[in-house]
Amino acid sequence: GISDKKADKLLDAALKLVPMGFQSATEYMKQRVDMIKITTGSPALDELLGGGVETGSITEIYGEFRTGKTQICHTLCVTCQFPANLGGGEGKAMYIDTEGTFRPDRIVSIAERFGMDPNDVLENISFARAYNSDHQIRLVQQAQQMLTDVRYAVVIVDSATALFRSDYVGRGELATRQQTLGHFLRQLLTLCDIFGIAVVISNQVVANPDGMSFAPQSKPIGGNILAHASTTRLALRKGKGETRICKVADSPCLPEAEATFAIGAHGICDP
Repeated sequence: GISDKKADKLLDAALKLVPMGFQSATEYMKQRVDMIKITTGSPALDELLGGGVETGSITEIYGEFRTGKTQICHTLCVTCQFPANLGGGEGKAMYIDTEGTFRPDRIVSIAERFGMDPNDVLENISFARAYNSDHQIRLVQQAQQMLTDVRYAVVIVDSATALFRSDYVGRGELATRQQTLGHFLRQLLTLCDIFGIAVVISNQVVANPDGMSFAPQSKPIGGNILAHASTTRLALRKGKGETRICKVADSPCLPEAEATFAIGAHGICDP
């Protein structure tokens, strides 16, 4: 093994190579100014998000079924490949599907909307189907190696909580579920910190049993573990017809506001 003295020397050498100490707020502000934001395909939704989905952080999208979570994820797979001056990330997309909802033909129609070659767009999306929570965690570990070799702009997990919800059932396994979910989210945060990519996760909701008429009728799964890990939380709900309403539920820099968008034949757009 390695002696304590040698380990300390290795740690000191690593700290010299990678600065992990204090820096001025001015320097940090300059870093944030250069941060890329990825368009959602809807100008109204982009305006709500201050320009689009932020890179270098986790954005959580939650809501009931048919509120547009998966449609936003599909649209981001295409828009992340745009040049930076057009609201893209100039990189590939990685999609971890836990519910079997990824559809390549949907990607094709979105790509055609923006005048892109569907074959090139599909080639730039790395897709994996996760079958249980352990497999889901292993796929993120595999993603770390892939991100080292190729430029990716976004990692999408749709949905982040579905398999944890089915693998850990009952109050007796709640603590284990939350601990394992926390480990998974820690891995995603590491991807954000090291590679500066946008991580987008969708989340299911559960009925709120509080019984208060003024309380929200549903709440996102994952509890405080997921709430603290997500930098930006977006709550979706159904509007009239094909319109959907997105509300900023939590963000360190965005005001609590709402925007209306639509689910069209070619992805997310303005109504």
